[in-house]
Amino acid sequence: MSQCPFANLLSLDTYQNGMPYEELARIRAQGSMMYMEDPENGVPYWAVVKRDALDFVSQNPDLFSSNLQGAFPMEVHESEKEIQAIMQENIIISMDPPKHMKYRKIVRDAFTPKAVNNMETWLRQSARAIIDRVASKGECEFVEDVAAELPLMAILELLGVPQEDRKQFFEWTNIMAFADDPDLATSRDEANTVSFEVMGYAAELAAKQRANPTSQVVEALLNGEVDGQKVTEEMFAWMFILIMVGGNESTRTATAHGMRLLMEHPDQLQHLVDHPEDIADAVEEMLRYNTAFIAMRRTATQDIEWNGYNIKKGDKVVLHYHAVNHDEDVFGDDAMKFDIHRAKKMPTLRREMRAFGIGEHFCLGMNLARMELNIIFEELIPRIRNPKFAGDVTYMRSFFINTIKSMPITFDPVSA
Repeated sequence: MSQCPFANLLSLDTYQNGMPYEELARIRAQGSMMYMEDPENGVPYWAVVKRDALDFVSQNPDLFSSNLQGAFPMEVHESEKEIQAIMQENIIISMDPPKHMKYRKIVRDAFTPKAVNNMETWLRQSARAIIDRVASKGECEFVEDVAAELPLMAILELLGVPQEDRKQFFEWTNIMAFADDPDLATSRDEANTVSFEVMGYAAELAAKQRANPTSQVVEALLNGEVDGQKVTEEMFAWMFILIMVGGNESTRTATAHGMRLLMEHPDQLQHLVDHPEDIADAVEEMLRYNTAFIAMRRTATQDIEWNGYNIKKGDKVVLHYHAVNHDEDVFGDDAMKFDIHRAKKMPTLRREMRAFGIGEHFCLGMNLARMELNIIFEELIPRIRNPKFAGDVTYMRSFFINTIKSMPITFDPVSA
């Protein structure tokens, strides 16, 4: 096959300066999916870049497995095969039916609407404290000082982890999620080592919670059953890691990009200052425009013909959520424009976008994420006035999570 004239969507270099919106539009213009070479990893793949294809793949787990090669889009080295096999067996995003739904139910029952709604007052108080710490300074490094704080605090609170361990978990989750970024980890081996450190912490937490339950979420996880058997200590630890990383990194990413987009569109930021009742609509557009997770992997279980595309058994299929959430056939000719008023023009926006996926792997933390985002921007927008970039916006080296690494800003200082 001749060299593809398009950027490799599984190359770390493709995302080094942020999301390549124009390149994704070029690929999307070719059709719902494209068969692409990956010269860096040696395994070609189908890039799913429009919503009709993403929905077809996501809603047919019998045809497209999360488990055969795992749900993470990267290829692993021979030395990592053992840890990959363990993760495929124990992480629910890499499980297929019927096993997936059995374990998903345990996590779902832990994150009940009541458990999430009961956090609203605490979340708002925490958000105000976060803004208090920076408001009078007139400057901050927005990612670590603001965006990362509330999601991490919320997850620690839900899991019964002391808040004083927050800095440690910030570092741990960064290393686990961004093992390919040399600023955070020396190698994937370091990320694997950290994963086992976190599992050790989870085991200690489980013992403490069994003796003195303080977290309804942990209690529900520990008491969960699959086929009449209680969740093992090992499975609890893997659930703990998934909840910690997923719930922390995703909302942190959405918060940072949301602020970046508002600063790049000061007229829209001013509208929210004047009309805070529209913040919820703005959050939906933030989630659509810069989705936290870039890509997930599936593997074809058989030969499949769909809309003229011939997918072979064993083919690697990569779901690209960013490309899909800018699909012009769904969101119109202005799909690549950031517009906080889109939800009013398109009342179906919330259910049309795929920021939280679709199908049986639909994100369980959706309601918590939306609540956190609404609260942090409701507290932030009235008080962080006239924000300006105070340095380069830098991005994590990742084709998996679309995270801003650093975003220094200045603003008009106000009293706490």
